[in-house]
Amino acid sequence: MLVYLESLGCRLNAAEIETLARHFAGAGCSVVDAPEAADVIVFNSCAVTVAAARKTRQRLRQFHRQNPGARIAVTGCWATEDGARAGAFEGVAWVIPNEEKYRLPARVMGRQPPLEAPLPWSPGRWGHTRAFLAVQDGCDHACTYCVTRLLRGPARSRPPAEVVAEARGMLAHGAREIVLTGVSLGAYGQDFRDLDEAYSLAHLAASILDEMTHVEAQPGTQRPRLRLSSVEPWDVDARLLHLLEHPRFCRQLHLPLQSGADATLKRMGRRITASQFAALTEQARAIAPDVALTTDVIVGFPGEGAAEFEASLAFVERMAFSRLHVFPYSERAGTAAIKLPDAISPRVRKRRAARMRALGQRLAAAYREHFVGATLPVLWERQDARGRWRGWTDTYIAVVTRTPTDLYNRITPTKLVGESGRAMRGEVVSA
Repeated sequence: MLVYLESLGCRLNAAEIETLARHFAGAGCSVVDAPEAADVIVFNSCAVTVAAARKTRQRLRQFHRQNPGARIAVTGCWATEDGARAGAFEGVAWVIPNEEKYRLPARVMGRQPPLEAPLPWSPGRWGHTRAFLAVQDGCDHACTYCVTRLLRGPARSRPPAEVVAEARGMLAHGAREIVLTGVSLGAYGQDFRDLDEAYSLAHLAASILDEMTHVEAQPGTQRPRLRLSSVEPWDVDARLLHLLEHPRFCRQLHLPLQSGADATLKRMGRRITASQFAALTEQARAIAPDVALTTDVIVGFPGEGAAEFEASLAFVERMAFSRLHVFPYSERAGTAAIKLPDAISPRVRKRRAARMRALGQRLAAAYREHFVGATLPVLWERQDARGRWRGWTDTYIAVVTRTPTDLYNRITPTKLVGESGRAMRGEVVSA
C-alpha cells in the first residue's frame, strides 16, 4: 500500500503525522512524498481558527483533484469537530477523531499492524529534519476562545520512561534537535498520580538533556540540542528557566501572551496579568540575556475597545518579542467567548492584525540585528530553490549560506554577517 501523509497546524499535528508514518512503514506500507502517487492519503486536520478549518476543507478538495482514485483518511481536530461534514467530501473513506487517531493504520489496512514496532525515526524521512516528539495531549485550562481543548480532551502525559526511550532512539538515528510538543506542554506531569514526587516538564527536559550529553559529537557537527514548543507562561517555573543555562537547551521560549491588556486577558480566561508576564520575561532575560521570546497574540477579541488594543500593542512593543504569531479573533462553536457581547467587526480585526504584524516584523528585525557579527550554532535543514542552505540558530533565527559543503542535518558554528530578507546571512566558521 502506498501512503501519503500530511498535517496542517501545530507542531503536535506534525509530530503525530510523523509517528503515523513510522507505524505505516513499520507495517510494510510504502510512504510516498506526493499525493498523486498514493493509494491512501492521510490528513491530520486543524480547527483552531475559522481560517484553519477552511484550509482543511480546501486541502481535502485538492487531494481529490490531484488523485481521484485515492482513498482519503481525515483525522485531527476538524475531523473531530465536524465528522459528518468531513465524511461527505469526495474521496474521503475514513473519518477518525482524535481519540482514535493511533488506531488509524489498523482501520486503513483492515487488519492490526504491528504498532509496537514502528520504523525508527530518521532525519528527513518523514518531511522534517528536526525531531518532533509529542509528550502530552489535551488541556485542562479554560481559555474562553479556545476550541482545541474541547477537541483534544483533558490533559494527559506520556510516561517519562517512554518519552526518554523514544528520545534516545531519535538521537541514535541522527536527530540533531528534538522539539518537545503538546497541546499544553507546560502541564506535562501534572496528571501523574502514582509518582512519589512531583514530576514536571523541567524534569523531563533535564532527563533528555542528560541523554544528549552521552551522544558523541560527529565530525563537523556539534552535539544535539533540545527545544520546547509553546509553554503557557503560568507553567514556567524557576527550574525550567534555569535550563536556559544548559549548553544543549535552545535559548528560545514560546510564551503565548494573547493580549497585553489585563481586561482582555480576564475576558479570555487567561491565568496571568500583563505585569506577571513582564516579570517572567525579566527572569528569563536575567538568566539568558539573548533568549528569544516568541509569542501568540489575538486581536479583535470581543470587548477589545480601541484603548485596550492600543494598550496591548504598547505592551507587545515593550516586551521586545523576537517573533509574533498574530491571529484575528475567530469565533468557534462551543467556546464561551462566542457568547460575549461587544463583538469587533471583521474589518477592524483585520486592520488591527495588520498593525500588530507590522510591529512584529519590526521587533523581529531588531532582534536579528542584535546578532550581526556574532557566531551562533546553526542546524542546517535544507537547500532552497536558489541553492542556499537554510537553517536555524538555537535562538530561532533563520540563517542562509552558500557553500559547496554538504551541511544537511549538521550543527555548525556560523557567523551572522547581515540580513537577507527575514533571515540572516551566515558564514560557516567550521564544517
